[in-house]
Amino acid sequence: MQEILSQGEIDSLLQALNTGSIPVQEIETTGEMAKVKSYDFRRPNKFSKEHLRTLEMLHQHYARHLSSFLSGYLRTNINIELASVSQIIFDEFIRSIPTPTILTVFDLLPLNGSAIMEANTGFIFPIIDLLFGGNGSTGDLNRELTDIETQVTKKIVARMLEYLVPTWQDIFEIKPEVRSIETNPRLQQLYSPNEVVALLTFTVTLGENDQGMINLCLPYIMLDPVIAKLSVRQQFIRQFSSTQEDNTKNIAYWLNRCEVDITAVLGDAGITVEDFLQIQQGDVIVLDKNINSDLDVLVGDNLKFGAQVGAVGDNLAIQIVSLIEREDSNE
Repeated sequence: MQEILSQGEIDSLLQALNTGSIPVQEIETTGEMAKVKSYDFRRPNKFSKEHLRTLEMLHQHYARHLSSFLSGYLRTNINIELASVSQIIFDEFIRSIPTPTILTVFDLLPLNGSAIMEANTGFIFPIIDLLFGGNGSTGDLNRELTDIETQVTKKIVARMLEYLVPTWQDIFEIKPEVRSIETNPRLQQLYSPNEVVALLTFTVTLGENDQGMINLCLPYIMLDPVIAKLSVRQQFIRQFSSTQEDNTKNIAYWLNRCEVDITAVLGDAGITVEDFLQIQQGDVIVLDKNINSDLDVLVGDNLKFGAQVGAVGDNLAIQIVSLIEREDSNE
C-alpha cells in the first residue's frame, strides 16, 4: 500500500532539497512509473468516447429509418447498417474518398457550418438504375454522373437527409438543407485540414450482394453548440424531464376511460334445491338484509361502498352513502 505524505512532510522534503541535505540523485521513486500517453496536438481528441457512443446510438436509428424508406421507395430489399463511428481530421477524410464519388454538402440549420454525406458510386448507380426502372445494375462505376443523374441524386439524397430530423429530435431541432453535390473530393475545402470531424460509416446491402458505403462527416466545429447534449447523462435527464409530465397525463387519461364492473347486492338468501325448482312468478324470497340496511356495492370482486336503494325517473338506482375500508385488503 502506498503511503500518502502529509503537507508537513512534503514541506520538509522540499526544504531539504533546497538546502542540499538530500541530493536529488538519491531520491528514488517507489511504485510503478506513471504511464505516459502520447498526444498529437495537430490531431486533438475533441469527441469523447461518450460523445461517440451517443452518436452511434442515434445513427443506428438513422440506419433503420433509411433502410425502411429506401426499401419502400425503391420497392426492393435494401439493408443499411452503421459499421463504425470514429473521429479523424478533415484531411484524412478527404484523402480516403475514392474518385469519382458523390459528395453532398448540406447544412443542419440552425447550426453553423456544413456537413458532408459521401455516397460512393457502388451505392448511387444501383439506386439511379432502380429509379429509372432497371434491376439495380451498377454498370461503369468509374464514370461521371450526367446532369440528369446529378439532379436525381440530389433529390434522393435530400430525402435521405430528412430522416436526420427524427434522429436528432431528442438532442436538437435541426433542418437539413442541401447546398451542393460534387464528384471530386479534392475540390472540397470546407474546413482546415486539421479540423476534427466525426466520421460515421454505413454499409449498404442491396438484394443479396454488398453494393456500397455511405460516409457521414460531422465536423466538431459545427456540433460544438450541442456537443454537451451528446452525453448519456444529459440524454436521460432530457428524456425523463420531458416525458414524465406527459406520461402522467397519458396514464390519467386512459385510466379515466377504463370500464369497471359495479355490482349492488340486495342481500343473500339460502333455499333448498326443492324450493328453488318450485319458484314461480310472484313468490317472495326473504333476504338476510333489513330494509333500512345499506346494500353492499362491489367494484369488480372487491367490496367498496355501502348504498341505499332509490329511483331516478323511471330507473332504479342506488346512492352511495359510505366507503367500506377492509383491514385485510390493500385495494
